[in-house]
Amino acid sequence: MCGIAGFVHQSIPLNQPEYKALGEKMAHTLSHRGPDAEGVVAYNNAVLAHARLAVIDLEGGNQPMTRTRNGKTYTVVYNGELYNTKEIRRELIREGASLSTESDTEVLLLAYMYFGPGFVHLLNGIYAFAIWDESERKLFLCRDRFGVKPLFYTMKDGFFVFGSEIKALFAFGVPAELDREGLCEIFGIGPAVSPGVGVFKNIHEVKPGYSGYLTEEALCLTPYYRLHSALHTDSYEETVDTVRYLLCDAVRRQTVSDVPLCTFLSGGLDSSLITAIVAKNQQAPLCTYSFDYEGNDRYFKPSEFQPDADGAYINIMAETFKTDHKVLYQNSVQLVENLYKAVEYKDLPGMADVDSSLLGFLRQVRQRHTVALSGECADEIFGGYPWFFKEEMLNCGTFPWCPDVAGREAVLAPALRGKIGLLEYVQEKYESFLSEMPEFTYRNPLDTRRREVGFLNLYWFMATLLNRKDRMSMASGLEVRVPFCDHRLIQYVWNIPWDMKAKDGERKHILREAAKGILPESVRCRKKSPYPKTHNPDFEKLVKQELKAVLQDRNAPIRDLIDLEYANKLTEDNYDYGKPWFGQLMAGPQRIAYLLQVNYWLEKYNVRILSA
Repeated sequence: MCGIAGFVHQSIPLNQPEYKALGEKMAHTLSHRGPDAEGVVAYNNAVLAHARLAVIDLEGGNQPMTRTRNGKTYTVVYNGELYNTKEIRRELIREGASLSTESDTEVLLLAYMYFGPGFVHLLNGIYAFAIWDESERKLFLCRDRFGVKPLFYTMKDGFFVFGSEIKALFAFGVPAELDREGLCEIFGIGPAVSPGVGVFKNIHEVKPGYSGYLTEEALCLTPYYRLHSALHTDSYEETVDTVRYLLCDAVRRQTVSDVPLCTFLSGGLDSSLITAIVAKNQQAPLCTYSFDYEGNDRYFKPSEFQPDADGAYINIMAETFKTDHKVLYQNSVQLVENLYKAVEYKDLPGMADVDSSLLGFLRQVRQRHTVALSGECADEIFGGYPWFFKEEMLNCGTFPWCPDVAGREAVLAPALRGKIGLLEYVQEKYESFLSEMPEFTYRNPLDTRRREVGFLNLYWFMATLLNRKDRMSMASGLEVRVPFCDHRLIQYVWNIPWDMKAKDGERKHILREAAKGILPESVRCRKKSPYPKTHNPDFEKLVKQELKAVLQDRNAPIRDLIDLEYANKLTEDNYDYGKPWFGQLMAGPQRIAYLLQVNYWLEKYNVRILSA
């Protein structure tokens, strides 16, 4: 994986030392994404920059990469991984192309040169890239179908500026400003972000599944991929077999690497399936990792969301597949310290200790490995979350992972509440996005509603988890692949009817059936247990202390945005936090941690609050 950046201006000569130096500055802000090499190329109207994490063809894959055809010059900066490189390479050779490396970067660039912009339909992978056509003076941009890899952009003084992370845009000189939209995103939607929104004023993100050109006239990005709704005609047995085949094929494709590879293993259905498939297809013992917290052995209490601890199931998997397993630990002090580091890598407030813990764990993984496979996205695709089943969550009339919008508004300073219209903003985003859902009518209104919730999950909740995984893994110089996010698998499962997907009311039934013969029965039938969280009360004590200090600091920027009486109540020993802030894991302590992240973010980035 890598980081990309650059800028274009149609009337200013950019092949000057000062502009190349600016490109180098942008690339350097992304060095955590690509610690192995940095490169910059400057043309008359474009500067392209790249920071590389070498995974495939360590010698031949350096970027920016330039190739010529029919007297025309093309240059690419690319962040991602193609999982069907061999198939596209064969197509290129049939077209008469000559390839000089084994890298997927060259395959990507030549595919554009030979097949034109429609080549994006051929791609199976995770990617965000920019291709500069020197003769036509136009820039082609593209992002993968479900947004695993990020790509931001803005316009400033006639310059079109882009980068893998927002910090690259700031390095160019783009101001960090927050208007009404940004405030509503942070307090009404966050830590999720509306598709295409960069939170900061005038900063945007290329939407998942979009591509297009920047020309002298304008920027035009259009969807090259959309989910397609259709009647599912496969039998139950055919459906199970197809799910099994698509998952196994996705995992097989994603194990290609020229550097050490491992898997994450929580003992749950999703990570165990990926681990089992990888382990069965390699000769050397597979290295696996699980994550835990100091004190959880003493403080863990079963709940509806986390019915049991992971340890016993991890041991079953490690023994069955003879993996080289390591348990990685963090303590509460590390979790709090990493809250702020996580903001710096995300450029935004995030999922509190869910982000900070992942950052700490992945940095430990990186000490031995460069590539990992993870089980994210299965719950969004197969309907594993409680809001697919609980009527009050399913029919809450807003995003089901944060139904307490009024509770979110209560966090705001009284002067802001009526001014920014947070409730109206959230509802407009919710209804507007639902209108984009591919149409399909069910006889049972409940099935239609589940389809709506599934659509929201894919492009909002799953996007939040993918965003988190990308930033925290890239901060560690670690490439994390997500086989469940294979677009072929998602498209197929999208049209499986609910009574087959969750037969007899069993969560993720069709995936469990596909796992027969692959997993031990105790693991295959284990109830869902989410990403591990700390149960140590020390974490809550520490974040309360931190928030008290912030609220006593008259220069703390968050004081002007939040209800101080409300915030002070959060620091009380027995305060009732109310409903979870976001999802299953962000409850009371995480609400406090999120406010700490917001305050740090406002201060660190010197964010200017514009008139709402």
